[in-house]
Parts: sequence; structure tokens; C-alpha cells
Amino acid sequence: MGKNLQNLKNHLKTISKFESAVSLLSWDFETYMPPKAAQKRAEIIGEIAGHAFKLFTSDKTGLLIEKAESEASSDIDKAVIRVAKKEYEKAKKIPPELFKEFQITTSKAQHFWEIAKNENNFAIFQPHLEKIVELTGKIVDCLGYKENKYDTLLDQYEPGLKTSQLKKIISYVKPFLVNFLDKIENGTKPDDKILTGDFSIEKQKKFSEKILDFLNYDKNAGRLDVSAHPFTITIGAFDVRITTRYSRSDLKNSIFSTIHECGHALYEQGIPEDFRELPIGEGASMAIHESQSRFWENIVGRSLNFWKFVYPTFCEIFSEFENVPVEKFWKAINKVERSFIRTEADEVTYNLHIMLRFEIEEALINNKISVKDLPVIWNEKMKEYIGVIPEKESDGVLQDVHWSHGSFGYFPSYMLGNLYAAQFYHTMTKDISDFDERILQGDFKSILNWLREKIHSKGKIYEPLELLKNVTGEDLNPEYYANYITKKFTMIYNL
Repeated sequence: MGKNLQNLKNHLKTISKFESAVSLLSWDFETYMPPKAAQKRAEIIGEIAGHAFKLFTSDKTGLLIEKAESEASSDIDKAVIRVAKKEYEKAKKIPPELFKEFQITTSKAQHFWEIAKNENNFAIFQPHLEKIVELTGKIVDCLGYKENKYDTLLDQYEPGLKTSQLKKIISYVKPFLVNFLDKIENGTKPDDKILTGDFSIEKQKKFSEKILDFLNYDKNAGRLDVSAHPFTITIGAFDVRITTRYSRSDLKNSIFSTIHECGHALYEQGIPEDFRELPIGEGASMAIHESQSRFWENIVGRSLNFWKFVYPTFCEIFSEFENVPVEKFWKAINKVERSFIRTEADEVTYNLHIMLRFEIEEALINNKISVKDLPVIWNEKMKEYIGVIPEKESDGVLQDVHWSHGSFGYFPSYMLGNLYAAQFYHTMTKDISDFDERILQGDFKSILNWLREKIHSKGKIYEPLELLKNVTGEDLNPEYYANYITKKFTMIYNL
């Protein structure tokens, strides 16, 4: 390796260590930090993140990238240069003071979002969100855009994707889901009364730990905790942590939050060690990341064969289900319902929740609507897309943490993740012809190995659509998602 390339990598790894410190402080912020510490912690996070940002956007970084370009011969080193250069050129356009202000503002905003949600009062969060939207607009102006301001934000999470392309995808998926949802309502509805009750938090924690063991999550390189909104965070090498949440009245919440976050963590734990602390040492995109979490949560975790395998363990912990047939339980956890909460939504309605958020975000960023009008607009969109109107703001406009993070452009990743997951699944079953039998036997390792070889081991070497084509042999095709949904729910609803 050339001297200049090594110097660049060393520089990037130094910056990464500051980012790891921010990640650790952020994890503590959402898990164990005393509530009164929120404001000071936000300032500390902003200070360290700001320092890392200054290091990265320094002239030194630009010079190191320029000198190292001629020394990059392997595909991996070329990818390091390409990703670093793109991120550097974008970050260089943002004034350090603006970046620091954004970090502090969003760190504080999360605290007020939690209060607003608990008190069911959007007005508490409103001024903080208005500030975030204002700062986001300034950042977009710094970065620039051609057709749509939202393109700039979308590119941060799904490199290369344009808003116009996203709208084209939605134009196929939306009518399919709306029509299929109407069709399902004429089918045989599963009985989900068996899922009601008072379920011990300790038992839920025990089963969550069992699930992580089954799915091969490395607990020696991570841990499971609790937070208001489940998340996965990579602190550094061999430290990928996940959180879940528990509800005594909702057994599904912890089960599928745990599986979902485990999917993210398996991806992070599978990224090659020599990619760590470099720009390629993370997932290809947020949608590719979501494809992994949604694959494990839905395609595996909500399948009949998965529950046939785990049901004996489940019933040992929750003895009240011993006399409930596994098929009845499986149908119950897959019941389709026009509901308020995205994270608890079934596979049929889930993407509709994402579409309405995308429409709101795009309008907000392009100054077509105001923050103060969001509660009303949210309810109007819920009526249009899902057919229900939330009675409480905590079940509506306040339900997601993302806007308090300033994560505009993130939500489409969830929908795209579902589409990617279905397409990966279609390809996987060609290579693993006995996929269903392996799930039934609890052989999740061979499935994980396939994902590791095809996706995890590539880190961020490829852009998402390029990776998708490398793995599946074709461009994004939402028909695989439609076929998956149709086949599964036709069986459940006896259509």
C-alpha cells in the first residue's frame, strides 16, 4: 500500500474514533442517561461531533484524498477513495458552525419529542421541529439541488436515488396495496384475541434473548437494552448494540422489534474487519440495511415454519399458549389491520404508512406546508392512505423519533427495504432450494452465510442499486414484493 493511501486511511480512522465516542454517548442518551442530563449531553455530543466534522472537512483531508487517488489499485481501495471523496465534497459545503448547531439542536429535540409524545402534545415539540426544518433547509441550500430539494436529503440515505424515481415506484406499489387491502377485508380474518393479555416483561426479555441466540447474533460483540424507540447502533469494532421495547399488553411489540433490530445488527456484525473505521465500513445504504432487518423480521420471523421451530421454546416461557395451535398463532401475528402505528403495522399496510410520511416530508422540505399544520395534515393523510384517523397526537404525528433526529429522507428506506428484501429472497431461494425446510429445522446459519457472502461482506463498496443488481441480476423490480405479499396473505386469509 502506498504511503499516501495509508496516511489517508490513518486520518479517516482517527476521525472514526471520535464518531464512535458520539455513538456511545448517543446510545447512553437513549438508554440509561438520567433525564436531567439531556441538555448538557446534547452539548457534549455536538462538541465532539463538530470536532470530527472539522477534521473531516479540513484541507488536510482533501489533500490526502487527492494524493492517494493514484495509489488506489484494488476495488476496495478505489471504493474507499470514491466514498470518502463524495462525502468530503458534500461535507465541505456545510459550514462547521451550521453542522454543530444542527447536532446540538437535534440532540435537544429528541428530549422534547419524548416529553411531547408522553404528554400527547405536539406544541411542546413544534418549536424544536421548526428549528430542525429551518436548519435542514440551510444544509440543502449549501449542498445544492437540481430538480427537487428532497433529492439532496434522499441521497444521504439512498445514494443515487431521485425523488422522481421514488414516485414512480410508489405509483406501482400504492394501487397494488390499496386494492389488495380491500380484497383482504372480504377474506377470513384471523382470530387475534389470543394475543391479548398481561405478559410478564421478564418473560418477554427471556424470549428476546432466545431469539437473538437462534438468529446467531454475537452477544460477545453487542448487547440488548431498552429504549423508547428501538434502534441498532455500531459503537465500533465488535460493539454493535440493539434495543427493543416491552409492553405488558402487546406481546408482538418486543418480539418483532427484537428480530428487526437483530437483522440490522447481523448486517453490521458481518462487515469485514478491515473495512472498519473507513467510509466503506458500513451498510451500502439505509434501504439495503432495512432489507436485512425486514427480511429477518417478516420473511423469516413472521413465517409459519419459523414459528413451528421456535414455538416449543415460546410455550415453555409463555405457558398460556400451550393449547394454542401454532397455525392459529401464526395467523394471529399476521393479521392485517388499518392501524395507527407504523412500527406495529402488518406487512400489507406498512408501506402505506411510509408513503404518507414521504409525501409530508417532501412537501415540508419544499416549503409547501408548515410545521404547525402537521397534526392536521397527518390525520388527513392517514384517512387517505390507511382509512383511519388517530385520536391522539402520540398515535399520529408524534409517533416516530426520526424528525427529532433531523432524519428527513430516511423514511423511504423502509419501503425500499421491503422491496429489496423480497427481491433478495427470490434470488436466495434459487440458491437455497430447501429454504423453507431450513427455517423449519432452525438452520438460520446457512441463510445468514448467504447474506454475509452476497451483501454483508461488501460493506459500502457498491451503491445500493448496483449491489442489488450484482446479487439478483436485475434492477429493482417491485413485482417480487407484490408476489410475496399476494402469496402469503392469500393463504392466511383463504382468498
